[in-house]
Amino acid sequence: MASSRKLPQNHKSGKRIAVALSGGLDSVVLLDTVCKAQVFQSQKIEHIWVFHIHHGLQKPADQWLEFCEKLTAQYQKKKYPVTFDFRLLHIGDVQNGNIEARARAARYEALADLCAEHHIQDLLLAHHQNDQAETILLQLLRGAGVAGLSAMPSERLMTENQSSITIWRPLLGESRESLEVYAKTHRLKWIEDPSNLHTHYRRNALRQEIIPRLGKIQPEAVSNLARSAQLLGDAQVLLDRLAQTDGKTILNQDHLKLKPLLQLEKQDLAAANNVVRYWLKQQNLAMPSQERLQAWWNDLKKVGAHAQLKWLHDDHEIVLWRNQLSVLQISSHSSWGQWVFTPLPVRSKALGLSLEYVNQAIASKGIEERPRSGAERLQLKANTPRKTLKNLFQENDVPPWQRQAPLLFIHGELIAVAGLGTSFPHLSTSGKRVLPEWQPANTAQNRVK
Repeated sequence: MASSRKLPQNHKSGKRIAVALSGGLDSVVLLDTVCKAQVFQSQKIEHIWVFHIHHGLQKPADQWLEFCEKLTAQYQKKKYPVTFDFRLLHIGDVQNGNIEARARAARYEALADLCAEHHIQDLLLAHHQNDQAETILLQLLRGAGVAGLSAMPSERLMTENQSSITIWRPLLGESRESLEVYAKTHRLKWIEDPSNLHTHYRRNALRQEIIPRLGKIQPEAVSNLARSAQLLGDAQVLLDRLAQTDGKTILNQDHLKLKPLLQLEKQDLAAANNVVRYWLKQQNLAMPSQERLQAWWNDLKKVGAHAQLKWLHDDHEIVLWRNQLSVLQISSHSSWGQWVFTPLPVRSKALGLSLEYVNQAIASKGIEERPRSGAERLQLKANTPRKTLKNLFQENDVPPWQRQAPLLFIHGELIAVAGLGTSFPHLSTSGKRVLPEWQPANTAQNRVK
């Protein structure tokens, strides 16, 4: 992703919100209503960020970006406290896979990234009643369960990169027709995306062909579908509560305990499926098909007491280790980052590396990071022998997928291992000292002075 040019900033230190602006009718109406709404003044919302996501999938995309930036500038001229920012996405091969799903996932990731960058906790999206109806029909065609059929909630908490963002959809109760009336009344201008007419996309086919026919059969079809989604959402809340009750001995923070899970499956398959789906939702993963879920149960029933297992699901890995199921990001890589040296207080009794020793190593370029080769040994405590990293990882219950940890070498000697600790013979309790710490990418900075 690439970013960004911003209009001049001049906002106070109050609460910030963000509006996702595509340039289409719905998001243009949302931005206008948010800027003009008096309620935000009473809630002490003093600044509005306008975020645009440039997908780069169509030739007019540059024009849409320019339109959104100019529209934001118009509100600035009217003294509304708004600032513009954007992200440019690189979706990749548009011929490979479901481009709609990939673009949607990339869009949410980009919006979350923008919110994190600007310290925003509330993001407003312009989905309306017709979008809700289309979504529930798509989920029906996929054979979705209650969670899928509850479609889009008016409020949802999204966690991305250790930050929490609340997504709001304030227009879900409004039809597209009512948004058009508002826009014409207030003389708003918007962009019509020509791809919306391409019926080879499933959503567009429903929008252009199916929903109009349903409207002829049942005039309130769109609002009725949206109401059904709300009722199913209420039912899903109850199912989540049931999953929490059934999963008291199964849910272990971000993990699932295998033994009680299999016991529940034997007693009540539907309840066990509900617990698994609830856990996946807590991990922000897509719901599996019934066939995939059944295949997982078959695998789990065959494994031994100390077996390891791995499944690929929704661009993640679900792994079984030490009788617990965990979720891993496939894209994560333990060696993305760098070693930093955190100064320790002089009066502290904590062990650390001599600052002079580290600075000399830096000056002579004697510090390097290496991957594991398999023969390294380390002494972590006093009066203990040097042990292989394999033994140390096992003793410290480090899971297999975290054992390709970065190693810190100084003048050819192994000094520290990420996730384990520092070589005890190289530590001291006096003088200026630093502690080597592994910092993941985007957070690492050299703090040796």
